[in-house]
Amino acid sequence: MKKFFVLALMAALLTALPATAQKIYVNGIDPNYPPFAYVDEKTGKPSGFDVESMDWIAKTMGFQVEHKPMAWDGIIPALLGKQIDMVCSGMSITPQRARQVTFSESYWQVYRVFLVRANANLSPQSILNGKEMQIGVQRGTSEANDIMQEKKEKGYEFTLRFYDSAPLAVEDLINGRIGAALMDDLPARDALAKGRPVKIVGAHGDSDDFGVAMRKEDEALHRLINEGYRRLKASPYWKELQVKYLSK
Repeated sequence: MKKFFVLALMAALLTALPATAQKIYVNGIDPNYPPFAYVDEKTGKPSGFDVESMDWIAKTMGFQVEHKPMAWDGIIPALLGKQIDMVCSGMSITPQRARQVTFSESYWQVYRVFLVRANANLSPQSILNGKEMQIGVQRGTSEANDIMQEKKEKGYEFTLRFYDSAPLAVEDLINGRIGAALMDDLPARDALAKGRPVKIVGAHGDSDDFGVAMRKEDEALHRLINEGYRRLKASPYWKELQVKYLSK
């Protein structure tokens, strides 16, 4: 009788345990980069195109993912310092970043645009040539690095003002503290969709490819993410995400 009780107890304990413990990966995100990644004001939870994409990939590929909001200009140091395991948050693939991290295959392409107040009579060239022009840009981004380099090389006299997020630059633009803001096209269109009194006046520079950043030594994760995106792009859910977040 005692032997039967012990065997039954062991069987119950084994049944209660998960068959396999899923690996948990932490994804660092920009908390204010709609529509790709942001913290939802109503729920207080991470949301966006990249967040939901990675949630689907995690479920499909058999791991768990936690999304950790953090300052964008410190996100690669956080990755290298193993505070997070990946950055799936609208990160452009650039040679400078690729020297420090490895990227997944590109999953999206964006263009940079100038945003100005709705009643402004400005063009990209007049913005760049304006001696008293103040241009807002998010610190730590590829567009910030590129326009700083362009200013140096071409001798432009505009002034750059740096922000923690593109929406903060939009607020200062509306309030007249800056004359223009440079950002990716989808965050700019997100501002338009929300009824902000601004307009897009033209593209700037080349397009950017977005990829997921990981540590170079995490080769298994690299393969996992690439396969996850291949499956996601072959799924109807990929189109659903585009309609939900990117069709504004």
